[in-house]
Amino acid sequence: MQRHGLTDREWMRIRPLLPPRARIGRPPKDHRMVLDALLWLGRTGAPWRDLPERFGPWRSVATRFYRWTRSGLWERLLAELRRMADAVGGIDWEVHLVDGTSVRAHRCAAGGKGGGFAKRWAGAGAGSAASCTSAATSAAGRWRSC
Repeated sequence: MQRHGLTDREWMRIRPLLPPRARIGRPPKDHRMVLDALLWLGRTGAPWRDLPERFGPWRSVATRFYRWTRSGLWERLLAELRRMADAVGGIDWEVHLVDGTSVRAHRCAAGGKGGGFAKRWAGAGAGSAASCTSAATSAAGRWRSC
């Protein structure tokens, strides 16, 4: 087992929940290899293109990920794993709850004003001498004609 991969026990739980392999055409890449690649990407935070060669072409992994996302596989998989864990008492609903009032995002995630783009232009215009008539007018703003 690789450091970022599924254990055999985890794989035996997830395997029946994944779609069956196609019977026609070229056999697809093994589901376990794709899941291990996705776990590696999630745990390292690396971009698709930095996926190690042992997982195969990054585009194959990305294609499978997006196909499974469109089909709703991730929601079904998580719902079934949650149901299985709840059935054996593995989830304490008093503790395992994410409330939207306690989750905060960085201001750039909310579309907040970033940096001082307008401030930089105002500072550049104020510190330089006027080289033409349009620079001296208030309508010139950050777009100068000369």
